[in-house]
Amino acid sequence: MRTIKLLMTSVATVFVLALGTSSSVYAQTGSGPNPYRDCGIGAALFPETTWAAVSSNVIWDIGTTAVISATASPETCQGSAAAAAHFINQTYDMVVEATARGEGSHLVALLEIYGCNTQSQAGIVDAIRSDVGARIADDDYSALEHVEKAEQYFLILDGEIRANHSASCSAA
Repeated sequence: MRTIKLLMTSVATVFVLALGTSSSVYAQTGSGPNPYRDCGIGAALFPETTWAAVSSNVIWDIGTTAVISATASPETCQGSAAAAAHFINQTYDMVVEATARGEGSHLVALLEIYGCNTQSQAGIVDAIRSDVGARIADDDYSALEHVEKAEQYFLILDGEIRANHSASCSAA
């Protein structure tokens, strides 16, 4: 019982400290995103529920990932990239299966989140299939957590779209 009370007190303390840090980071970035609310795993999992996004980021890694993403690449904290990350996390198995087949409604939906025109979608899927397949074939893949697998898929897709298809994807 004492251990549980100590743990709850520690979590509450970290949460309060993180909220305080969140305000100072937000103030430093001006009109940029609030990293605890708009970035990191919390924003991807809970885009419409602010308190859940903040709580998730704090519990996950005391908000470190959220702050780093806000500092290094604030464009990934909102808009299509965050929506795509959330969609991938929610439908990971179906998206990977569709990627392996080279077609499917989940891939179409994902590419529509990025605003990719119909003509470019097959080329994007072809471009990421080998990278996704190679990552799945890696020895360490099976040991990864679901969210890590989803993140790696997102990084492959987002990198391909931003590097080679930004002209055909309006949200890139």
